Amino acid sequence: MNKIVPSQPLLIMLYGYPGAGKSYVARQLATSLSAAHVQGERIRHDLFTTPRFDRSENEAVTNLMEYMAQEFLGAGMSVIFDTNVLRAIQRQALRNLARKYKCQPLVIWLQIDSESAFLRTQRRDRRKSDDRYSESMDRKTFDAIVGNMQNPTNAEDYVVVSGKHVFSTQLSAILKKLNDMNMLQHIDDLSSGLTKPGLVNLIPNPSAGRVDLNRRRNIVIR
Repeated sequence: MNKIVPSQPLLIMLYGYPGAGKSYVARQLATSLSAAHVQGERIRHDLFTTPRFDRSENEAVTNLMEYMAQEFLGAGMSVIFDTNVLRAIQRQALRNLARKYKCQPLVIWLQIDSESAFLRTQRRDRRKSDDRYSESMDRKTFDAIVGNMQNPTNAEDYVVVSGKHVFSTQLSAILKKLNDMNMLQHIDDLSSGLTKPGLVNLIPNPSAGRVDLNRRRNIVIR
C-alpha cells in the first residue's frame, strides 16, 4: 500500500477525552504515514508488571517516549506520540522537540461528547489491540482527567476530528489540514530514502517484575 508523504517529518500529538478513540486513530495513522508509533500505554505495561499510574511511573514513561521520539525524528521519520497530551505545557515541550529536529508538530483533537466517551471506557475489550493497554476507568477517574484538560488554542496547529467517524473520514480531515499547512507532497512509498535508527531493547523482560526507577540500566534520558 502506498503511503502519504509529508513535505517534512511530523510530530503528531493526540488530545481528547478518555474513550475518544485516540489509540485507534494513532494506530491507523501510523500505517497511513509509515510513521513510528510511540505508544505510551504499551510502554507502561512493558515496563511495569502492575502499573500504578503514579507520578514517578508517569515520568518514566514520558521520558522513554521522548527518548524514542528523538531517535525517530533524528532519523527523519514522522512520529505518532500516542498519549493524551492533556496540558498546554506538555504540548509546548513537544513543539520545542519538533523544532529541534526541524519537524512539524500537529495536534489531533478527537472530539466526542463526554457521556459517549465514558461509556466507551466501560466497554473496552482487552482482546482488541486498541483496548489492550488502556487504563481501567471509573467515573471519578474519568472526571478527574477531564477536569485537568487544557484545550488547544489558536497558538497551536491542531485539527478537530470527530471521535465517532470511521477512520477514512477522520483521515480526510487530517489530510485537509496538512494540505492547508502545505505539508503534503504526493502519494508514494515513504520507506525509500530513509535511514531508520537502530532499535535498542529499552524494555526489560516483563517476567523480571517491576522496574526499579533508581536503576535504569545504562540508559541516560534527559
